[in-house]
Amino acid sequence: MKQLFLLFLLACAHTAGYACSACEKQQPKMLQGITHGTGPQSNWDYVIIWSIAIIVLITLFYSLKFLISPGEKSADHIKRLMLKKDNNGLQ
Repeated sequence: MKQLFLLFLLACAHTAGYACSACEKQQPKMLQGITHGTGPQSNWDYVIIWSIAIIVLITLFYSLKFLISPGEKSADHIKRLMLKKDNNGLQ
């Protein structure tokens, strides 16, 4: 099952990476052959895309940082309820 899923993902990645010839003519030189559609209509489109990319990277960084090392050290933090061995008879 895993091999079939991997094969499916590879096939999707291989075909999704190429634009058709009609779309390729409408793209700027930097994006030719990568995406479909008409491409960016103005320089503001690039500003919006780069801003969103930066926000996504910052979010990814902090989510990984707090997932790996959360940093709660206080004794009355809510996670301590689950970590105590004797929690009203529950373990």
